[in-house]
Amino acid sequence: MHFSFDQTSPIYQQIAAQLEEMIFTGGFKEGSQIPSTNELSRELHINPATVLKGMNLLVDAGLLEKHRGMGTFVSKGAHAQVVEERRKSFYDEYVVNVVDEAQKLNLSEERLIELIKRGYEENGHAEN
Repeated sequence: MHFSFDQTSPIYQQIAAQLEEMIFTGGFKEGSQIPSTNELSRELHINPATVLKGMNLLVDAGLLEKHRGMGTFVSKGAHAQVVEERRKSFYDEYVVNVVDEAQKLNLSEERLIELIKRGYEENGHAEN
């Protein structure tokens, strides 16, 4: 497990975001136990309260669930929930900006679509 921190947002939010990323990428499977607050705290050299605050964001979002005396586990359906949330934000975070930049460059819709198709082809995701 690898965490990296920057100065852009509070550490507890970064912990939550990185745990969510691990759920998204399969690093933590649904139903699996994640490391305890104390384990993460020791490994990351961070105050346990900070780790707990980050984990609680994911508990509140329904991605993690706590089992008293047993630990914290990835909730059933957590992966699908993360995927759905990311799909919803994809348009606002990426598509709007790409279209805006394309318009500034005077690229037509057709040319933009060609570039996107090229990107798929060059990254091995072309349709068969």
